[in-house]
Amino acid sequence: MSKEIKKEAKKLQKELTAHSYRYHVLDDPVISDLEYDYMLKTLVEIEEEFPEYSSPDSPTKRVGAPPLSSFSQAVHSIPMLSLDNAFDDKDVLDFHKRIVKKLNREDILYTVEPKLDGVAVELKYENGVLVQATTRGDGVTGEVITDNVRTIGSIPLKLLTDEQKAPALLEVRGEIIITRSDFNRLNNTRLENDETVFANPRNAAAGSLRQLDSKVTATRPLDIFVYGTGLVQGLEFSSQEQMLDLLKEFGFPVNSHIQPGLGVDKVLTFYKELESFREELAYEIDGMVIKVDDISLQKQLGEKIKSPRWAIAYKFPAMQKTTTIKDIIVQVGRTGVLTPVAILESVNIGGVMVSRATLHNEDLIKKKDIRIKDKALVMRAGDVIPKVVKIIESERKGNETLFAMPVQCPVCQSQIVKTKLKDTHIHKCVNASCQAQLKEKIKHFVSKKAFNIEGLGKKIVDQLVDEGMIQSFCDVFRLEMEKLADLDRMAEKSATNLVESIKKSKKISLRRFLFALGIDHAGENAAKLISEQFSTLEEVMGTSEETLKGIKGIGSETATAVCKFFSNIENRTIIKNIDSYGVLITNKQPLSNEFLDHLFNKKRIVLTGTLETMPRSEAKRQLEKLGASITSSVSSKTDFVVAGEKAGSKLTKAQTLGIEILEEKQFIKLLNPDIS
Repeated sequence: MSKEIKKEAKKLQKELTAHSYRYHVLDDPVISDLEYDYMLKTLVEIEEEFPEYSSPDSPTKRVGAPPLSSFSQAVHSIPMLSLDNAFDDKDVLDFHKRIVKKLNREDILYTVEPKLDGVAVELKYENGVLVQATTRGDGVTGEVITDNVRTIGSIPLKLLTDEQKAPALLEVRGEIIITRSDFNRLNNTRLENDETVFANPRNAAAGSLRQLDSKVTATRPLDIFVYGTGLVQGLEFSSQEQMLDLLKEFGFPVNSHIQPGLGVDKVLTFYKELESFREELAYEIDGMVIKVDDISLQKQLGEKIKSPRWAIAYKFPAMQKTTTIKDIIVQVGRTGVLTPVAILESVNIGGVMVSRATLHNEDLIKKKDIRIKDKALVMRAGDVIPKVVKIIESERKGNETLFAMPVQCPVCQSQIVKTKLKDTHIHKCVNASCQAQLKEKIKHFVSKKAFNIEGLGKKIVDQLVDEGMIQSFCDVFRLEMEKLADLDRMAEKSATNLVESIKKSKKISLRRFLFALGIDHAGENAAKLISEQFSTLEEVMGTSEETLKGIKGIGSETATAVCKFFSNIENRTIIKNIDSYGVLITNKQPLSNEFLDHLFNKKRIVLTGTLETMPRSEAKRQLEKLGASITSSVSSKTDFVVAGEKAGSKLTKAQTLGIEILEEKQFIKLLNPDIS
């Protein structure tokens, strides 16, 4: 009887997987939804009574798992970089010229694909089975959403290939979406249940993926199109086209509008075609992605810090709406620069209510002849701050008024200084004690990418500065629960939580600390580059402009600004005071002296096969800590190959090339020489 039940479970698992593929990928179902649901219900009942017959790739895993308390995080094997943008044909032609010049060849072919407006994810398969799914996150580290992703019917839990042919590791990247029709149905259901509706399909997809209870995710109509890979072991592709064909064979949905092998002229032609039927698609897109098709050429072109050189996103014209400029106000930023802001009649642009738009500076207002009470065309693109594209002169009634920048700071009443920066005039409050600047500096200092102090939001910061409780960065660490509890909107529990959050924030990386200081021209990326070159804050404070300019990616403006900031006696005093409150600045860069002489330092290492002692990801982490570089393919430059169980072609290639091979026991002993 037990054998029969096991046989029935395996049969149902296999048939349901095949039907799911026909439905989601081939769009050619051969059974009704009712029949599918009945088969799934039968399998659920069998696996509940006989859990030993379940498996990680069983279709029942799409129903959902028990709720999580929070999401864990995982580092991407290869960073999920963002793309540079093109906004017209000239930008694309310039992109093509750069590639032609870099490769010294004219015959470049591209693969183009719709730029889906969804949520980027990475799916990790080991020996053909889905083991982990993560969000893009910050490009380096993402949130683990495996249980939620397993509920999406179009994502294979197991690759459609023989186990012997399945790659040892396959990281697949794609965009999770909700179609327009499914989005409308979802919102209608939420309205009927008196729930808040989603603003747009992308927000609905993102919210659905971040549910701690995957059973909720299972009720959402999520779908996916895959477009590329991360780290791959046991499989090679020569082109984007071949990669996508293989992914489709494995059971992944690949967008039917992808066009491979196009010259740059045909790329531009297809962009216009794609734009013409954009609104007819079942899902939302906001442009087209252009990629060099040949993967060997992609590798030659390489990447910049934030984006690959071999790909670009050609964006469609952003969504625009007409509205009225009710007023123009001025905001004072943390550097003292005054920015005019248009106060608008609220208007819905792409599912978001927009009531403000940046006007950047006085020069732009004059150039576009923007006046208060003008009718204006306002544009919003993605998460970019809305802006006024142009005013509609034909709508003027004669009661519109000109705007002039103030001669005094609207906050501290100090005299405004007008200077020219490149081709633009800027107005700046040079009063270092200006409360508006102080508020913005503190907000930046405690923000998520800096000290990340929960509970210290914008309104609380405003109140603390107004009350005189914060007059510089170091005052953040002097806040006391008793005084905080007396503030408006701050109960005793909130005050206690805030003080605790401040205590937790006192251990901070050098990179985040440098970013927190808000130095001119020294943003998040500059802070990262600098922190990778110095061991301590003291070294950074004592360095020269020339040394900083010698760091790849650091320009002269940034180098000058950093040195100027740290040469200021007031800034050095504030940093000294911060240190006196117990703030600990850590830094993993450069490599600790204790590892400099380790055998694996500066060695190129390939991991292959299954390790019994630890997951390969942990082995990779430990090796990188020792200064090793982990590569995915074996070449003559490889120093060691670590071979676990079922090591395949990489082991054979290493033997052929005469590269030193370490078995697991030997590897562990060398990894930790103090362990006998």
